[in-house]
Amino acid sequence: MPKEYIVRLVMDRSHKSMMIIKMNQVVGGITYRPYPSQRFGEIAFCAITADEQVKGYGTRLMNHLKQHARDDDGLTHFLTYADNNAVGYFIKQGFTKEITMEKDRWQGYIKDYDGGTLMECKLDEKLPYIDLPALIRRQRQAIEERVRELSNCHVIYPGIEIPKKEFGIPRRPIRIEDIPGLKDAGWVPEQGGPNSRIRLMNSTTDGPPSRQALHVFLRTVLKAVFEHGDAWPFKDPVDPREVPDYYDIIKDPIDLKTISKRLESEMYYLTLEMFSADMKRMFANARTYNSPDTIYYKCANRLEGFFTNKIQAAVQTVNR
Repeated sequence: MPKEYIVRLVMDRSHKSMMIIKMNQVVGGITYRPYPSQRFGEIAFCAITADEQVKGYGTRLMNHLKQHARDDDGLTHFLTYADNNAVGYFIKQGFTKEITMEKDRWQGYIKDYDGGTLMECKLDEKLPYIDLPALIRRQRQAIEERVRELSNCHVIYPGIEIPKKEFGIPRRPIRIEDIPGLKDAGWVPEQGGPNSRIRLMNSTTDGPPSRQALHVFLRTVLKAVFEHGDAWPFKDPVDPREVPDYYDIIKDPIDLKTISKRLESEMYYLTLEMFSADMKRMFANARTYNSPDTIYYKCANRLEGFFTNKIQAAVQTVNR
């Protein structure tokens, strides 16, 4: 808006303005025109100084305005024409693009603006707008206290200490029922194991794959990936003598050799998701370390596409 037009709005006696002041400096303000007979107000101007935005001042100012307009002006609604940059802000403040007020209450009263989006906010009769943060804290506290009475979800259980061998392979298998707190949370064996939500397309059974069937499938996928023409950069761990700074940048390295060793143990990859996570991290590491114009970056993209297609073609996810 031109400065002259803003000044005219702010100084217009039919308008009211509310400011937020910090260190004796105005950092934001809202100018609105109340229509007492129609019980709504039109927000004509709303702004927060650029270096004080995204700090909550806009929300605080709007909350004070809502309570003042409702309690002192007797208004029940706000209307405003928001430009494209302001629509998101007004949505966060409870405004909608759906106008529920009767048209004869506002038509002919507010100004029309080309390119603006008409938005409405209905003021709640009882909501303490200026005390919303404290209200939300009390509500959250009440909910958490009630949940604690009905469950033990607030209890934090210790993790499982599992000694590991080379390549991060556990020395003994982990049973799902051994996870602390799982049974207390209501889990029963009938709910299924970690792979109960997937089906293998070529399986002779309708149920989820057994661990043996899953590992057979994973070995097939890994073999196909290993033999792909773009797999050569990923077959072995990166040699720090050849790439001295690699392990300074990549904190969680992974490669096809490590994945193969983990798969051979039959104790590491308990789920398809664990296997996929290692593969995807391998591709992500390549993109993190290498620039997009390098052969390593391009190999990672092509090989990831091949891997994703193999999984999607053979696995069906079951919604429960």
